[in-house]
Amino acid sequence: MYLLSALSLSVAAIFAVAVSVDFAPLSDAEIEYINSLEGNTWKAGRNFAASDLDRVKRLLGVDIEANAEYNKLHLSYPKMVYPDGDLPATFDARKNWPKCATIKDIRDQSNCGSCWAFGSVEAQSDRHCTIRNITVRLSPEDVLSCCEDCSGSPGKGCLGGFPASAYDYWRKTGVVSGGPYGSKDTCYPYEIPPCHTPTPNCTKLHATPQCTRKCIPGYPKSFEQDKHYGEFSYAVKGVELIMKELVNNGPVTAAFMVFSDFMSYKSGVYKHVSEQYLGGHAVKIIGYGTEDGQDYWLVANSWGTAWGMQGFFKIAKGSDECQIEDAIVAGIPQK
Repeated sequence: MYLLSALSLSVAAIFAVAVSVDFAPLSDAEIEYINSLEGNTWKAGRNFAASDLDRVKRLLGVDIEANAEYNKLHLSYPKMVYPDGDLPATFDARKNWPKCATIKDIRDQSNCGSCWAFGSVEAQSDRHCTIRNITVRLSPEDVLSCCEDCSGSPGKGCLGGFPASAYDYWRKTGVVSGGPYGSKDTCYPYEIPPCHTPTPNCTKLHATPQCTRKCIPGYPKSFEQDKHYGEFSYAVKGVELIMKELVNNGPVTAAFMVFSDFMSYKSGVYKHVSEQYLGGHAVKIIGYGTEDGQDYWLVANSWGTAWGMQGFFKIAKGSDECQIEDAIVAGIPQK
């Protein structure tokens, strides 16, 4: 009886993977299949049009293999000192540091593979508040356009980059303030208009904006006066250490593998069903918890508030789902 049950489960698993691979990414069939799976921990829905596949692939600006090699060469694994005591079972940085408004931010990278810059400056912004009690929204445009050493494969800027290089830039060059497209209260706001639906702006990859190294007219500080710096940056390895980093210092940057079904995430704890790999993506982890018995990381995406849970998502914790636990980068801001 046991052998028969095990065989049946194996066949069912193979069949499930084979069927999911056959579905066109972003299709109604893929979404319906995900939602039909018994025991699945998350729900799918329409975030992008079915015709958007080429466009959404361009949002994924991290080469996972090259990023891992870059991290080996450029990041250290220091022995961080944390306070004694048990870790909380659930943690949400938004609630732990309610005065740090940037933790709640969901930004919009638009039609540009700039996730590596967004996921990095978002966590850096948060840590200026959680560690130094300084409120600032750092500029992804500064990193995206002006960091000459942040190149990734196959190119740089909107073609991709490395989160660790964005942390190097923060330490060595500093990053100015920068809000969303059209904002007037920061030095270097994002130049690329939002891209929630297929508009003329969203039909092709946006070119990397030219670096100007100038604050917008009317801003009271010069570009150099507005710089904010990191003291040092480092890698974090292991579930418990990631949790300790979050609880004691604040959000961290992560890179992970994106499969086609992730694009249709709506709620719940994501575990990939599809085997159709689309590319690598960088995000900001802000917490962790357990939902219906499934441990998760709580993560902020950079695709606007119309995606997922108003821009946030949960992904399985403790099993290195999509390699989310493999490439964690963090940093400490200067005093």
